[in-house]
Amino acid sequence: MGDVIRVLLADGERLIREALATLLDLEAGIEVAAQVGHGDEIARAIEEHRPDVAVLDIEMPVDDLARIAHRCGIVILASLARPGHLRRAMAAGVGGFLGKDASAEELAAAIRKVAAGGRYLDAELAAAAMATTDSPLTERERDALRLAGDGATIPRIAIALHLTEALVHGHLSSAMSKLNAASGPEAVRNAQRLGWL
Repeated sequence: MGDVIRVLLADGERLIREALATLLDLEAGIEVAAQVGHGDEIARAIEEHRPDVAVLDIEMPVDDLARIAHRCGIVILASLARPGHLRRAMAAGVGGFLGKDASAEELAAAIRKVAAGGRYLDAELAAAAMATTDSPLTERERDALRLAGDGATIPRIAIALHLTEALVHGHLSSAMSKLNAASGPEAVRNAQRLGWL
């Protein structure tokens, strides 16, 4: 890392991305080297611009977060406090995690800390993550719920997961039971709220 910390901003909302770039460019020692609006542009932008830190919106779909974390530091911005997301991000090697309600100064502090090889965690998110249990959902239950949340029917989920419809129904029923939900949509909402999806 040189004297100036080079940052890549990745957010699907242009206005938010450009506002963050403007605020960060006012910070001493931080330069926004690139901005992207789609998850599939992140790896190419990292290769091309060689940022020290990538600041990613939690909603930005990223194929391989761990691979990106080996190339530069990562700070995740989240609009909702979902402890499950924090745990998965930390496991993938993300260095910073904070809410979108953070100040520009706090974001700059997180970028500086991550660029220096440290970790920066929103205190409330970290406390919530320590207070929650690990997800009781199996991988197949999560896959089935994720597809159901996208509007897929049981036959479509069965095709996508290469399972019988009876197995899909069993996975969804089991997930509903674990999530104390009376319906599939309620199970999806509960799992998302807990950060298990």
